[in-house]
Amino acid sequence: MNIKMEEILKFAVANKASDVHLISDVSPKIRVNGELLNIAGFEKADKKEITEMVLSLLDEKQLEIFKTEKELDFSFDAAGGTRIRANVYLQKGEASAALRLISSKIPTFEELGIPDILKTFAKYKQGFVLVTGPTGHGKSTTVAAILEEINATRGGHIVTIEDPVEYLIKPEKAIISQREMGGDTNSFSLSLRSCLRQDPNVVFLGEMRDLESTSSALTIAETGHLVFSVLHTNSAAQTIDRIIDVFPSDAKDQIRVQLSTVITAIVSQRLVPAIDGGRIPVFEILIATPAVRNVIREGKSFMIDNIIQTSSDIGMISFDAYMAKLVLDGKVSEEVAMSYSTNPVELQSKLRRQKI
Repeated sequence: MNIKMEEILKFAVANKASDVHLISDVSPKIRVNGELLNIAGFEKADKKEITEMVLSLLDEKQLEIFKTEKELDFSFDAAGGTRIRANVYLQKGEASAALRLISSKIPTFEELGIPDILKTFAKYKQGFVLVTGPTGHGKSTTVAAILEEINATRGGHIVTIEDPVEYLIKPEKAIISQREMGGDTNSFSLSLRSCLRQDPNVVFLGEMRDLESTSSALTIAETGHLVFSVLHTNSAAQTIDRIIDVFPSDAKDQIRVQLSTVITAIVSQRLVPAIDGGRIPVFEILIATPAVRNVIREGKSFMIDNIIQTSSDIGMISFDAYMAKLVLDGKVSEEVAMSYSTNPVELQSKLRRQKI
């Protein structure tokens, strides 16, 4: 069987897949609404065919890096305007790939189902906004929508540092510098340091990976810039703890003070199955009030959940409260809500109270 990469990607786009998986001795798969599915008409591919498809994605330079590092992240534009974020890796000694399909158009807030309060983040002139959640649950898309709002509504210089670049932002009122690891820079920490010399207004760091990049992101926010980044954490409280834990013990008190000063908001999100098909986002939203800054400074992040629950009047909302609203609005089933809940007992209590 002669499998062509173009055919697989065309099938994936037509079926609104989020990902394509190429693994030797397994038929190519696509992920649709969180579920892995076979590609109709494609039989089980042998190792040689999968290897040829995977390696066909690489240019000479990338191939040399892959041979040395045994894994590689990069992005490319496929036919039809779809952008692909690729991770090529070895498993059992065979070349494999996970491909994330990214729309050529950045979705709007309305299309994504994002709360209006997130649109206000685009108006900030400085601060630190974090979007968190599991892999594949829309963090980068949410940030891209906010950056696009900034681009459309105000001027300035937006600098992104990504591995790899996902959404391509076309300059409107703002000017855009999008830097990709490997191609445009060799290091998150170096690119962040030089970023301050590029006269930015807004900086997006694709991921805070280590102490140096985390420290640099905090410093950029502290010097009067608006910084966005993403983390693979499940809640605002966990996000605060994760950032603090990156630093050595003798620096933690200083970092708590620094973080409490610059933090503006933390948004945690998941995509859950909707009753009408597809997936719908669920959010936890923390806004940095004086009370929030105080508990961060004092190392009492365990109090953040309670602050969120008692601050709905200013736009904060817990994950379970947001989920309960989706259930009552008929958008998510109670069974699905319970399976994704961070606190099923609390969710049941919220549903009972609101049904009365």
